[in-house]
Amino acid sequence: MSQRVARKRGERVRAILTTAAELLGERGYEDVSLEDVAERLDVTKGSLYYYFASKDELVTAAIETLGTDWTDRLEALPVAGPPAERLRALLREHIRIAVREYPAALRLFLVPDDWPAEQQARIKALRRRHDGVFRAVVEEGLRSGEFAVVAVGPTLQAMHAAMSQAPVWVRGEEQIDQLADTLMRLVRA
Repeated sequence: MSQRVARKRGERVRAILTTAAELLGERGYEDVSLEDVAERLDVTKGSLYYYFASKDELVTAAIETLGTDWTDRLEALPVAGPPAERLRALLREHIRIAVREYPAALRLFLVPDDWPAEQQARIKALRRRHDGVFRAVVEEGLRSGEFAVVAVGPTLQAMHAAMSQAPVWVRGEEQIDQLADTLMRLVRA
């Protein structure tokens, strides 16, 4: 396969996965079909079968790709600096990704109970990895005395709950900064 063809294929797969994630985030697992994804992309359902054998395969790929990409990007942020600086950078980047790139798809990771067990398990695993990025920085800040929290788990849950709503009320860079600064108050000593 030529580089051009491979690049085009990769772009098409990415568009399919992003669209599927958006629809799943908007409607939920049961209310999204391959026809819905094809219609939103303005392609035939048959063309989706070229890339994915079933709805479950497409859903799993969308969850996997989105969750892995998101956490990879957070893990790739520079690790130098004090915990407060690093946590703010993580918060800001997470909010930016949610608002700019995956506003509807973010709801995929709320682990709805009506999803198939396999997808629920995968979402939970991806969430644990994602949470671990934030947890490590918060725990380091606690050890150094830079942070003070009542409990790490509820603090992280409050942060993630607020960030999951960011696409609803955050529009510009100033609001991204304001939300990140507000969430930083949850850990300040």
